[in-house]
Amino acid sequence: MKLLRRNVLAMVTAFSMALTAPQLFAQTFKMALGDAAGGTQWELGKTFAEKLSDKTDGKAKVDLFPNGQLGTEQDTVNNAAIGLLDFSVLAINNVTPFSPTVGLLTMPYVIQSAEEARLLTQGDIGKELVENTIRDAGVRIIGWAYSGFRVLTNSKRPVKTPEDLKGLVIRVPRNEIMIASYQALGINPTPMAWSETFTGLQQGVVDGQDNPYITISAMKFNEVQKYVTNIRYIFSMEPLIISESIFQEQSPEMQKAILEAGQEATVHSFDFLQNTEDRIKKELAAKGMEISEPADNEKAWIESVTTVVWPKFYSSIGGKEKLDNALKQLGR
Repeated sequence: MKLLRRNVLAMVTAFSMALTAPQLFAQTFKMALGDAAGGTQWELGKTFAEKLSDKTDGKAKVDLFPNGQLGTEQDTVNNAAIGLLDFSVLAINNVTPFSPTVGLLTMPYVIQSAEEARLLTQGDIGKELVENTIRDAGVRIIGWAYSGFRVLTNSKRPVKTPEDLKGLVIRVPRNEIMIASYQALGINPTPMAWSETFTGLQQGVVDGQDNPYITISAMKFNEVQKYVTNIRYIFSMEPLIISESIFQEQSPEMQKAILEAGQEATVHSFDFLQNTEDRIKKELAAKGMEISEPADNEKAWIESVTTVVWPKFYSSIGGKEKLDNALKQLGR
């Protein structure tokens, strides 16, 4: 009888501990990617999936869906906001319509190096933008892909000055800051969905576009574009977002694992850019792309854009002081 009581007591104690101990239940998450496999979005997503699996002893699995399989990048923000999608990696400019203050990171010629991009996203400014995005869009930024400057490509001719843009039809995302930047350079760009861009370039609907070298390679734009201009007006970053409602449904232990995996994937993304961009640039040149530097250290481009675009968007990013603070933190 004593043995039976001891066995029953042991079972009850074990069951009670199971109820109160931290639990990580097996889960499979879906992650949308706007770009094809092989780019920085894929690298960030793949690394995050590996890190999260390691931290949960394989109980959390993340399935990646590249090439816009789960909708446009802006669609994925909507779907995450209402809890229909777990994760998405997308261009920062596609978050801006839902949380305008994030537009600070797409203000032209603010970020001038990968190190400055990392400083802004990982410091106090980045933390504030994460909170704003939770409040405004119902999604939480948990990681960043660093993709490099959006260089200009086209199929017609070398471009070195803003005047060389005349007559070219340039595709841009449906983003007010990016549209305004090209308008300040003297042309009216063509807003076009990312999923339509390769076909638009291939069929001559648009002559050019801008994206980082790694994205150009991943999307095989070298097959439909010949000329590259190393403009540096926007440093491309792609946040990894999670639905805030889904995040709040997770146990504290799973939340911790998700946040840690996102941070570690971010560190990997920065290293991936440093180790990959120059090689890809050389590969694209070897495949026939002609690469030019903008004339006069891009002075005409910078003056044309910053004097017009910055004041126009002070209010949407939270006021001129937000931009001034960012520039101060960057030492300018």
